[in-house]
Amino acid sequence: MAGLVVELIVSWLLLWFVEKQHLSALGFFPTKSRIENIIAGLLVSSLVCAIYHLSTTISAGNTWNLNRQYNAQLFLEASWWAMKSVLFEEFIFRGALLYIAIQKLGVNKACLLSAASFGVYHWFSYNVFGNPLPMLIIFVITGIAGLTFAYAFAHTRSMYLPIALHFGWNLVQDVVLSNGPLGDQMFISENNDRIQGVWYSVATLFQLLALPALTFWYLKKKSTRFSA
Repeated sequence: MAGLVVELIVSWLLLWFVEKQHLSALGFFPTKSRIENIIAGLLVSSLVCAIYHLSTTISAGNTWNLNRQYNAQLFLEASWWAMKSVLFEEFIFRGALLYIAIQKLGVNKACLLSAASFGVYHWFSYNVFGNPLPMLIIFVITGIAGLTFAYAFAHTRSMYLPIALHFGWNLVQDVVLSNGPLGDQMFISENNDRIQGVWYSVATLFQLLALPALTFWYLKKKSTRFSA
């Protein structure tokens, strides 16, 4: 929690000294549109994540079993951990630095820079630095996700949508389906069997493209609605 407080302070200092702006520039004040963004982001990302992970296991004959020792307290603790990790990353990659980059470089260049930085960051958080193939895979997967989150910030002028998209995915992946650093959580895979070959490639493409496509469709729809 202390780390998030430090991030907020550093974000405010950067915004003030570089752009003469306050934290309000990051779109913290809740509005009807931003609440819609939270709901949409959570629903879309959690659904896409669930479809991807379930499709790569169930179709291979694997099954998911409810963790009988799991309870509400464990779920809340794991969810809070996931939220803190999401906020930590979002304040770095979609916070003050992205806002300033957009002012200096324009939306497209700033979002690409944010996405590339997000991809490189995950080389170290996933401990794959020095292994070329895993580095490439992680860079592509997390870079595309980072680009999606960055454009979500740029087009809504708020951190709510990127946070919701990011948290929805991590909540399902790490907490619901136990596919992350937290170990066994709500549902546990019976084994590690996954589909292979063509269908695995299809599932991977779905993972890469479904969330960006649905996010950009949502942003375009909202933009059309507000301009009408």
